[in-house]
Amino acid sequence: MVTLWKITGQGSEEVRLPDLSSLDAATNGLPDGLYSTFRTFRQRTHALDLKTHLDRLYLPAAKKGLRPSADSVSLRRTMADRLEAYSADEARVRISLTHHGQVYLALEPLKLLPRSVYEQGVRVVETRAHRENPTLKSTAFIAASQAERAQLAEQNAFEGLIVHHGQILECLTSNFFYVHTGKLGTAPRGVLNGVTRHEVLSIARAEGIEILYEPLPLSEAGKIDEAFLTSSSRGIVPIVDMDGTQVGDGRVGALTLRLMRLYEADIEKRVEPIRP
Repeated sequence: MVTLWKITGQGSEEVRLPDLSSLDAATNGLPDGLYSTFRTFRQRTHALDLKTHLDRLYLPAAKKGLRPSADSVSLRRTMADRLEAYSADEARVRISLTHHGQVYLALEPLKLLPRSVYEQGVRVVETRAHRENPTLKSTAFIAASQAERAQLAEQNAFEGLIVHHGQILECLTSNFFYVHTGKLGTAPRGVLNGVTRHEVLSIARAEGIEILYEPLPLSEAGKIDEAFLTSSSRGIVPIVDMDGTQVGDGRVGALTLRLMRLYEADIEKRVEPIRP
């Protein structure tokens, strides 16, 4: 169950909606706007790259001349207070900034994926979804892609691919990477600049891994060696099947495992306090 608050510079007010069963359900009950989602660390006191998550909301608002109901400092202070009183060990957090400037904070208990997901990999399938503006994380996309997300379970799929002119751009709720002949590939444009995506690219550059900024044609899924997706709540998740095509030898690849280890180690160095 999600707990939802409207945030202002003076504090917060709990919001009751007919459906608070999930973060997406809560978001669909709010006015349209932008959002960012992440998980907490260290007993709900820290987050990874929190400034980047907030910039994804406040910078576009500033460009539009929009004055949010709470600035980033007030939001962080209230968020820290709410998280301190929250009952779960860790939380999944969503901040929404509507087109009218209202700031909302939604919390739900963090449910970690089973280790088998990271050890055995997952299946992804093609969807018909597309983003009107890939550079902005719009709440309108959550409602627009609801039918596509509902079909994933029916197809025994973990995630859905967003494909444009036959080329894989990203996933419904995550970014997409592939590995071919030792090189790490990802679409250069037409995708959300995800926080975890940025972190993985930084790690790869530091490790001297060559990066191909080229989208992968879905028709060539059988020719690559590895694939994985990234998101702030789930980290790096290996992909072993793409729309019925086996990726590599059907097991989690060596480079994916290497990046997973490096990413997990990097988290401890990069988490920052939520309270300003």
